[in-house]
Amino acid sequence: MGKFQVKAAGKGLVFNLLATNGQVVATSEVYNKKDSLKRGIASVQANAPAAGVEDQTAEKPAKLANPKFEVYADKAGKFRFRLKAKNGQIIAVGEAYETKKAALAGVASVKKNAPGAKIVEA
Repeated sequence: MGKFQVKAAGKGLVFNLLATNGQVVATSEVYNKKDSLKRGIASVQANAPAAGVEDQTAEKPAKLANPKFEVYADKAGKFRFRLKAKNGQIIAVGEAYETKKAALAGVASVKKNAPGAKIVEA
C-alpha cells in the first residue's frame, strides 16, 4: 500500500504520494497550513479512483469532465500528468516520463495507491 509523505518545502508543506516500492508517483503544490494539506490529500484520495484519463497528446483529444487525469507532453517532449479535482483545480502532478506508456503507468499507480494511503511525516 502506498503512503502520503508530508515534508517541509520552503515556507510551507508538500506531500508526495509514494507507491509501495517507495517511488514518488505524485506531488502536491506547496500548502501554507497543515489543515489545507490534509484536505488536499483527502481530495486526491477521493478523486483519483474515479478520474478518467484525458490524453492531450492525441490528435483529437476527447475532453472529459472533472475529476480527471490530464496526460500531456511538456516543452521538453517528456510526458506528464496532472490530477484535477471536480472543481477543476490541480491537486497532484506526476514527474516527467520518457514515454506516454510510463506516464499512464504513473496514473494507474496513483489510482491504486492513493485511496488507502496513510499519511507519514518525513
